[in-house]
Amino acid sequence: MRPANSVVAVVDDEENIRETVGFALRREGYPVELYATGLEAWRAFQLKLPGLVILDIIMPEMDGLELCRRIRSISETIPIIFLTSRDDELDRVLGLEIGADDYLCKPFSMRELLARVKVLFRRAAIDQGSAPSKAPADAPVRHGELELDLQRYTVKWKGLAVNLTVTEFMMLHALIRYPGHVKTRKQLHQDGYPHDAYVSDRTIDSHIKRVRRKFEETDPEFDRIETVYGLGYRWKE
Repeated sequence: MRPANSVVAVVDDEENIRETVGFALRREGYPVELYATGLEAWRAFQLKLPGLVILDIIMPEMDGLELCRRIRSISETIPIIFLTSRDDELDRVLGLEIGADDYLCKPFSMRELLARVKVLFRRAAIDQGSAPSKAPADAPVRHGELELDLQRYTVKWKGLAVNLTVTEFMMLHALIRYPGHVKTRKQLHQDGYPHDAYVSDRTIDSHIKRVRRKFEETDPEFDRIETVYGLGYRWKE
């Protein structure tokens, strides 16, 4: 079940991307609002916020990072997905605590984007209490002091929340399914981006680096994600 507000705002100065994403979302039944600049979107959002925002980084008048900050100043809960053109732009996002829920690199798979939209709306519906109760099979996964809620895509470590994006959550889940086993970057790519999206090894490294940092902010002694040089990563038992 979707939240009451299922409007998706697409903010991108590239008309082709803006129209293509809007068409795909409408085909899935979502109401869509399209904006060519960050400033245009911000003026509209001050009057009424959409249910979810898909946001480019590099735009005229107001870039995506500034727009995200302004959105977060009036709403901590609205889901935000960033679209990035290059890995160095992704690094800019990963290096800032600006409150986005997920990131996709251009060119991206439309199936991948739609899957992320569905996940974030489902998480929002659960948080608002409008989704069906969880079945026993969907109970949180516990591994030592780590707890993953597979419905809400949320994580707790030693009882404290660790705020991961959807992509980060999926990669973490891949690591803990087989603790002690090495997951290659290719395998993490398949788990974090299951719908044929292309991202580089450097992007995978950036995601893992950010996951580590978020756990370390919660627990400075956290050391469970180990780099196996030349191979990939593993969750230490």
